[in-house]
Amino acid sequence: MANVPLISIIVPVYNVENYLAKCLDSLVNQTYQNIEILVVNDGSSDRSEKIIQAYAQKFPKKIKAFSKENGGLSDARNFGIDRAAGDYFGFVDSDDYVAPTMFEEMLNLAVKHHAEMAICNIQKVNEHGNVTQKLTQIPNMPEKIDLAAHFSVFSDLSYFACNKLFRKELFAEKRFKKGIHFEDIQLIPQLLLECKTLAQTQNFHYQYLERTDSISKSHTEKGLDILRAVEDVEVYFVKSSYASNKKELKNFQILEGVYTFLAYLAYVKDEAIFFKMSHHLKIFMQQRNIKFKDILVYSRFDRNYLLSLPLKKKIFYLLFFSGQKKLIRKLI
Repeated sequence: MANVPLISIIVPVYNVENYLAKCLDSLVNQTYQNIEILVVNDGSSDRSEKIIQAYAQKFPKKIKAFSKENGGLSDARNFGIDRAAGDYFGFVDSDDYVAPTMFEEMLNLAVKHHAEMAICNIQKVNEHGNVTQKLTQIPNMPEKIDLAAHFSVFSDLSYFACNKLFRKELFAEKRFKKGIHFEDIQLIPQLLLECKTLAQTQNFHYQYLERTDSISKSHTEKGLDILRAVEDVEVYFVKSSYASNKKELKNFQILEGVYTFLAYLAYVKDEAIFFKMSHHLKIFMQQRNIKFKDILVYSRFDRNYLLSLPLKKKIFYLLFFSGQKKLIRKLI
């Protein structure tokens, strides 16, 4: 096994007793066998720890169980990174699950193309296992992507940590930022800026569970972390080897800083917080000279983004940018 790359899969766990077994089953049954699964119990108060111990006893060569005080998702992932021995790292959320061939195919692609990062597609599933939405990550692009030649990927990509395989070297000096929400938007673009080559498969290997108990979670001021995440990426961008690609940086600011932020803002129930966050967005756009026209003409994967959205979202965005925030509040 000396020359066979080891993959470290890091699974943060927090009160997911109803979903954890399905997640761990999908990992221990991977067709690629040279893996270690670092399961980090981040202070769960339910039966998660008992489930982890049962799997650790049953699969002692694959599962490494850890338990720590609650510190949040970033802290649990970093805990796993610090203890991972692999040549490649993957991250799987403990209420999701993956296809049996996910890590085998992504590793093969990474090795074949000398890619620092491999990416697969995601599909959202409900609690009955039915697919509710397919999220294609990089359409109309080859299996091997040379970033210098196709840097538009930087502003087009969805920055999930969970559908990617990373060369361990990307984490030599980087960790997930603690104490924030939207930590993936903050870190993964920075990792991409360290890459020369990406590899991708069009297979929908990652199954993202839309839990009925999480859909109703309140949207609060924590959404401002989206703007802070973009600011952190901007700082890193200007120091990177891709710093001259100003158009892609602006498109990234529009996709994540405007559209992602507004998609979150649409669900903020508290009126005072809604208007406060709207004001922050206005300042964000002014500081970056993002005009309404820039948002209207913004294209993602060579398609006008606004036109590609469902009607309800189109109406929300157009009302917002035409200054009809009070009308929006009546509709929410």
